[in-house]
Amino acid sequence: MAIQETSRVSFSDLGASPAVVRALEGRSVVAPFPVQTLVLPDALAGRDVLAKSRTGSGKTIAFAVPIVELLQPGSPRPSAVILTPTRELALQVTDEVSALARARKLRVAPVYGGVDLRSQARIAERAHILVATPGRLEDLADRRLLDLSKVSIFVLDEADRMLDMGFLPQVNQIVRRLPKKRQTMFFSATLDGEAGRLARAYTSDAVRHEVVGKAQTVDEVAHRFIPVTTDTKVAVLAAELKRERGVALVFVRTKRGADRLVRKLKAQGVSALALHGDMTQAARTKAVERFSRGEADTLIATDVAARGLDMSSITHVFNFDPPEDDKSYVHRVGRTARAGRSGTGVTFVLPDQRYEVGRLASRLKLGAEFQEEGMTITPPRVLYASRKGRRSRGLGRR
Repeated sequence: MAIQETSRVSFSDLGASPAVVRALEGRSVVAPFPVQTLVLPDALAGRDVLAKSRTGSGKTIAFAVPIVELLQPGSPRPSAVILTPTRELALQVTDEVSALARARKLRVAPVYGGVDLRSQARIAERAHILVATPGRLEDLADRRLLDLSKVSIFVLDEADRMLDMGFLPQVNQIVRRLPKKRQTMFFSATLDGEAGRLARAYTSDAVRHEVVGKAQTVDEVAHRFIPVTTDTKVAVLAAELKRERGVALVFVRTKRGADRLVRKLKAQGVSALALHGDMTQAARTKAVERFSRGEADTLIATDVAARGLDMSSITHVFNFDPPEDDKSYVHRVGRTARAGRSGTGVTFVLPDQRYEVGRLASRLKLGAEFQEEGMTITPPRVLYASRKGRRSRGLGRR
């Protein structure tokens, strides 16, 4: 079943209890989003669900509400497992699920790498709901520090990203440890290819739902492409950050590039934090928490570090280094315009990047936005021929 992104029913209409509705209202969540409207009735009925929905569409609540409604304080610990691709997303999902779980006297625990294994296991074994990354959860189960044999609800969040990051072997091992009789909810930006095969293998008689947007890119995002040079790039970013008052996420290609850009922005009078894989888990967690609390309004991140970063406050995404492909562009700009809000995606384009970035923009139906700044999509061979012709006519460098 597919639905356009509109919704008029209430959470009570969909089957949420008064206690959970109050908990949602306490987080300023009043009206359900389309993915929640579609998923909740089937999930609350205990059915397996396949949901195709982009990041930021409200899917966390779509699986959190059924979990907390179906479990009881006396349920086995753990009774539910939510798998996420990254540590950052695990912490964010834990925060959102915990707010609802408290209303039902249920305990939630995050499980991720980079912290002491045994102390984490002691906390996890007392929780009804685990929000985990695949590698650490499999490690705990393999060491027999955690028993997954009583899990009755299993959720894969951002399953396509988990496949992209190479977690399929760990996910398969975890699934083998779970009871065959369980409820499975599978959330992914795509249900085609390997993700679709996995969805069919993990579920039984599942109901399929899709939230259909109008375009491949995020509709609520205003897209901009700014021509820059290597000499002006940092100064242009600093000027944009000073001019824009919102919360900005800036993507760079490398870990060193993230640290270097933080230092350069500081010299330009702009305070920013870095987020990348070479940082310790404590440092990464602190950076995300400071960014979430608004103590810093600019975060410089690599693609891997920012995967799963889910914050409704991000108003601007800057591609300081352009993404490698269409999928990466959609994923990056999808960090803004969350939960029905609007946002802005800005991509910097060096002269030798114009052709490839221009083609990317055309494929995503953003050709008009790309050309607004006077850039054209000219193949490299045409540029070369043009330069060669100018030199032959005495118009080249002297």
